[in-house]
Amino acid sequence: MNETGAGPVGGDAAASAAAVVHALVERGETVAVVESLTGGLLAATIVDVAGASSAFRGGLVVYATELKSCLADVPAELLAERGPIDPDVAVALAEGGRRRCGADWCLATTGVAGPEPQAGNPVGLVYVALAGAGPSQVRQLKFGGGRAAVRAGAVTAALRLLANRLQS
Repeated sequence: MNETGAGPVGGDAAASAAAVVHALVERGETVAVVESLTGGLLAATIVDVAGASSAFRGGLVVYATELKSCLADVPAELLAERGPIDPDVAVALAEGGRRRCGADWCLATTGVAGPEPQAGNPVGLVYVALAGAGPSQVRQLKFGGGRAAVRAGAVTAALRLLANRLQS
């Protein structure tokens, strides 16, 4: 999945971010983010939307594995057993971020942007997770292209995950 449009992420991500922000404002709810491979790009995409301050609580960039545990409350045992690129770790990131940031919803991203595989995981493997009302959700995705395409794809997928949940 490659995004096109202006800026570091494409028009689909910007449109999804706008839809999410407007829906959250309408509902009087908030969102936070916990980012690994996207390194702040998800938060930046959300705050690019006018009015985001009414819905965006903040976020954590936990690029280093140990920060996933000490800042986002991912169990150290889970990280030791599975590594940082894992669906259960993605869910733990989202759930921990939701608690830490005091948000109604939290999106999390983890994966391999490249250029090299990491711990046996291929470039382009991404997990996006959502914690909020109801059960947490996680999606496994595979993106082609370079680092920018993988990161942009992860941002769009995370925003769509929340947008779809808010519509249901």
